[in-house]
Amino acid sequence: MTDSPADATPYEVLGVPASADDETLRRAYRRAARESHPDLGGDAQHFRRVQVAWELIGTPAARRAYDTGVVRPGSSSSAPSGSAAWRSGAGRDDYAPPTARRDSRPRARSHGHPGGRSREVFLAAEREWVGLGDPIEDPYDPALVRSAPRSVRRLLGEALAEEATAAIIADMGIGVTVWHDLDAGTEGKLDHAVLTPTGLWAVESIDWGGPVLIEHGEVVGETLEPGERPVKELVRAARAVQKQTRVRFTGRLLVVPDSAVDEDVELIGTPRKPTALIVRRSALVQVLAGNWSPEGSVDVFAIRDRLQQTVRFV
Repeated sequence: MTDSPADATPYEVLGVPASADDETLRRAYRRAARESHPDLGGDAQHFRRVQVAWELIGTPAARRAYDTGVVRPGSSSSAPSGSAAWRSGAGRDDYAPPTARRDSRPRARSHGHPGGRSREVFLAAEREWVGLGDPIEDPYDPALVRSAPRSVRRLLGEALAEEATAAIIADMGIGVTVWHDLDAGTEGKLDHAVLTPTGLWAVESIDWGGPVLIEHGEVVGETLEPGERPVKELVRAARAVQKQTRVRFTGRLLVVPDSAVDEDVELIGTPRKPTALIVRRSALVQVLAGNWSPEGSVDVFAIRDRLQQTVRFV
């Protein structure tokens, strides 16, 4: 369980509503612990999630701390969370805003607003869920966000994922250029187009709030929406941007939280003709700056000029 709003809440892990009384909560914990215990044929990872959920809300004091956002889901100590962390990225282990930088090295050239459209969609969905016309003092209030349906919370998780990727790319230095929230026409948007000396990469940043696998060339998992096909959607968005700009992408990347997959980099498709790579966030720089490009170096200046003239933003 991490600090992502896309994750299952402790109440969802235990299978009870947030309004459950203490006795109902205890019974739910005992049942979930018994059903998931490895010695009784359960799943060890699920058993661990049940234990973490109980640590967060198993006592009245812990429950109050969690509900008010005093304690981060992934930590047993007080730390910035909820409104402060979700509003700007402050307090997240994987996202340091510009004000937190410890050096003055030149940053990558950046165009567009990472996470901007996803935040707009989240705020609209949250307002519709709360009720149009009802005032929302703080849309990032922990109690409000955590009580929202997971489909709404995941929209905020996507915005934070895009911002986390943007922060990582920014630290790659002036030799890198990135465009965020590119208009892909009827296919929606492409989260990032990243130009490095090794190639031009079409990048999507996603947080499903749970582990995923690759099956038959597509990403699957319990937390994906019905009918969701991330690889196909990335391919379509990249092709739309490619057609618009007439600049060919070197490859396509799905960037996910480290907890979502078991390997740093997993190939989707065949080695000779990969469809995409699914990449842990901590391994993103390794892929963008490493030896994953089938073409070697590219003409950075020509591609940058072409994109600057043709790219559109949502």
